[in-house]
Amino acid sequence: MKQFKKLMAVLLVGSLALVGCGSSGSSDSSSSSSDSSGSADKIVVWTLAQDLEQFGKKFSEDTGIDVETVVIAPADYLTKVQSALLGGATEPDVIVAEPQMLATMYDAGFFEDLNQEPYNAQQYSDLIVDYVWEVGQDDDGIQRAISYQITPAGMFYRRDIAMDVYGTDDPEFISTLFKDYPTIYNTAIELRDAGYRIFASDGEMGVFAGDDAWVVDGVLNLSQARIDYMDLAVALYQDDLTAYASQWSAPWYQAMKGEVPILTAETNVWDSDAVAETAANSGTTEIFAFGLPSWGVLTLRDNTDETFGLWGVAEGPSSGFAGGSFIGINSNSKKKDTAWEFVKYCTLDADVMEWWIDISKGDTVAHIPTLEKYSDVENENFGGQQLYQFWLEQAQEIDYSVVTQYDTAIGNAWGDAINSVKIGEKTKEDAINYFYDVVASTYPQIQINR
Repeated sequence: MKQFKKLMAVLLVGSLALVGCGSSGSSDSSSSSSDSSGSADKIVVWTLAQDLEQFGKKFSEDTGIDVETVVIAPADYLTKVQSALLGGATEPDVIVAEPQMLATMYDAGFFEDLNQEPYNAQQYSDLIVDYVWEVGQDDDGIQRAISYQITPAGMFYRRDIAMDVYGTDDPEFISTLFKDYPTIYNTAIELRDAGYRIFASDGEMGVFAGDDAWVVDGVLNLSQARIDYMDLAVALYQDDLTAYASQWSAPWYQAMKGEVPILTAETNVWDSDAVAETAANSGTTEIFAFGLPSWGVLTLRDNTDETFGLWGVAEGPSSGFAGGSFIGINSNSKKKDTAWEFVKYCTLDADVMEWWIDISKGDTVAHIPTLEKYSDVENENFGGQQLYQFWLEQAQEIDYSVVTQYDTAIGNAWGDAINSVKIGEKTKEDAINYFYDVVASTYPQIQINR
């Protein structure tokens, strides 16, 4: 992490700012920057993040090369990529992956070797924050992908609510309210007593649910931090401390705008009629905080409306992180030179990084020269907070070695275990044992010490 630590020394001398990352697509869609879909000067990009639509349009404007961007729902993305590329498809030319997908895609040979001619990617290594650069490498140290962003997590909180309840909106003070799980529970009670809710849902701390690997040396690692997270999630749910607006549901997004109905544990938040029926017979509240990675600034930008500008960011109980769009070339592509130009454009071009910061309001890029240039910027949309400095300090704690190919399936199984305790279906002990059973049947090669 030498280059990253050197950068932090530079940044901490000055003041910093700005924001966020990428929003994931919820359904398949495509956009093309021109009507020349049959032109030879065209590349196809498959992605989970809608950000790449904007990058594609600007690339087309600047180069005249048509870009067809297909945004695929995260739940379907890996399956679709595997089906296409294992079948030898030459399109898409550019593929994108989140960290938990990379090992599988590297092993399958989907990503082009960027160390070889004519790419010579290693000449650019000092331009990207170290941990991001390293995540783009396979087990043999071959560069396969590059990301344009860093994705540490934070607690996005309403400054006006903080002033009302605590008399201060200082991020350092607010961080003390989220320093550990017992404190978070107490904070939730204080906010409820003041007429608010700490979170829209009990899942807001998921991004901080554990900063260690699920599998270590072939052994399942159910850490105490994850068990403590289970206890908090259950308590928030059972003690009526949230608005029961599940993450990514319409009421959850509504909670960013201001008042939101206090739903019930039984409300189907995905059914607008059910939500309306409950809302008609319940009170309303306002939500204090959302636990999100740095790209949460884009989520807030797109969903806050009248509360835009009332937010700050504080530290969570651990060094969380999530997401990150890593861009590379389909090893089967017939247009690798153009695809490489697109990858460089999205990750290494200083002018493009500044453009992205501006229109995103602003995503926290991984491009070191841009970070240095913006080291004295304060974000007016977040109370003048020095967000780049904040995110970079959080990023120092990120250890991407904890990301494994098992994370999605094991994480889902753990989420199911938590839910079964929340709703009273299982005791904590039974839920944990059932979790072990699911992991054992899914990954028999993993050793489980019950």
